[in-house]
Amino acid sequence: MDKSSVIFGNQMPASVIRKGLKSQKKFIRKFGDDRNSEYHLKAEPVPVLESLGVKNLVIDENASTPYNFEDRSKGEKPLIVGNIRMGFGHYRISIALASAARSMGYTPYWFDLHSFQGATAGKIIKSQNELYSLGSRLSQKSKLFNKIIWEPMNSEGFRQLSYNSSDQKVAELFTPVYTDLPKDIPFVGAHVYPVQGAVHAGLTNVVNAIPDNWPMALHLAEGSLHTVQTESSYLGYKALRGMDKDNILKPMTDGSLKCTGHYIDHELVVNIENDCQLRMDRRAKRDAVRYLLTIGGAGAQKEIYGDIIRYLMPEIKAGRAMLMLNTGDHKNVWEGLLKDIPELKEIAVTHFDVFEDAKNFADSLLTPAGDTSAPKGIHVFYNKDIFAAVYVTNLLMRGSDVLVTKPSELAFYPVPKLFIRRVGGHEAWGAIHSAEIGDGTYECETKNSVREMLDQFQKEPEILNRMCMNIIKNKAAGVYYGAYEVIRLATLHF
Repeated sequence: MDKSSVIFGNQMPASVIRKGLKSQKKFIRKFGDDRNSEYHLKAEPVPVLESLGVKNLVIDENASTPYNFEDRSKGEKPLIVGNIRMGFGHYRISIALASAARSMGYTPYWFDLHSFQGATAGKIIKSQNELYSLGSRLSQKSKLFNKIIWEPMNSEGFRQLSYNSSDQKVAELFTPVYTDLPKDIPFVGAHVYPVQGAVHAGLTNVVNAIPDNWPMALHLAEGSLHTVQTESSYLGYKALRGMDKDNILKPMTDGSLKCTGHYIDHELVVNIENDCQLRMDRRAKRDAVRYLLTIGGAGAQKEIYGDIIRYLMPEIKAGRAMLMLNTGDHKNVWEGLLKDIPELKEIAVTHFDVFEDAKNFADSLLTPAGDTSAPKGIHVFYNKDIFAAVYVTNLLMRGSDVLVTKPSELAFYPVPKLFIRRVGGHEAWGAIHSAEIGDGTYECETKNSVREMLDQFQKEPEILNRMCMNIIKNKAAGVYYGAYEVIRLATLHF
């Protein structure tokens, strides 16, 4: 049956099916149709993720035979982590899944549709990412664009089952790059596009790790096992809540949806108690409060972060605050901040394009409270390598006190969080969930509300300490074990 015409027993109208076919034909005209082609792969090391054992799958232009994955007869255990670049969030979730897989004895193979630029799949994803990044940036610069277009699209447009129907037709074009993947190999996807492609390609052990806390049909891939991070998300997806404005829908079928908990790196989970205790010890000794500001993949947070830096500058100069800014792979963000805040040039220490330097710096943060040799001031990170751009934030998390972020995938991480304004309506529910379980603030949508919360973190230890205690309690309740559970589910029949 055509997966775009009936979704979990819900028949799509003929107009929706025609729209999906039209969308597919549009991409074919623009990028070609290579469904009669076969792409062979090869595995390359990823130095930045060497500790996680990640092997990056790329197209091998010279190969005439399929790639030979690890020999299961020898006890080797390969696992595919499907992802795309669409911001940084899906890469970060992929890293968490790879980390959990490695800790459980599997070799994670990185399968990034965006990177396959010689194939139709890669060209489509690249075009979609460029549109998403542009929209994210515009939403931060124009309140009118955000209100009329971006917020409704991200909260309601992507929510409709008709949107999933169109995506399924487009995903049919992704299948050639799956040629070398054994049909029964465990496949976990951190974005629905590689998951839909895997299902269309006939893979049988596919898990769809849904990232957001706001149910949207965008994330559905019938034929895979869907996982979510929260109980509220589970109920919304199970009922396909609000995914058709005019009709009551049939729910997702029994067994097609699981609530796993948050998708978190193994290295972060096992160190939760120690890292939280260090944070509370630092507050007890009145050490500088360490803020970690991280720019997303679209580079959309420059203005609000500029205001935060200016506001904290007196506290930084007085030694009562320390700031780390990861600009990801957006050097232009740093250059823009230098123009807005010229004194940064004299004050900030830059850690650019040397991953080992960033890693060593992150390690230097993990010293006992009261250590006078601990880093001070402002430290800025940039890496043109996408893996380093994303992973540096994960490394810096452990030694930070407060993660300042939009309520994206980072809303689920076990570190105290100050949430700035969202980029897209779907992100709002990440902040709501975090505030409810006590490991982050509510969403601070204005400059004054952000400043108010910064004052609280600076002047009183109670909020930070309470968040730390909640993180420890949440771990005991299994909240942060989602990545392990995703891997377990993907490998049940392997």
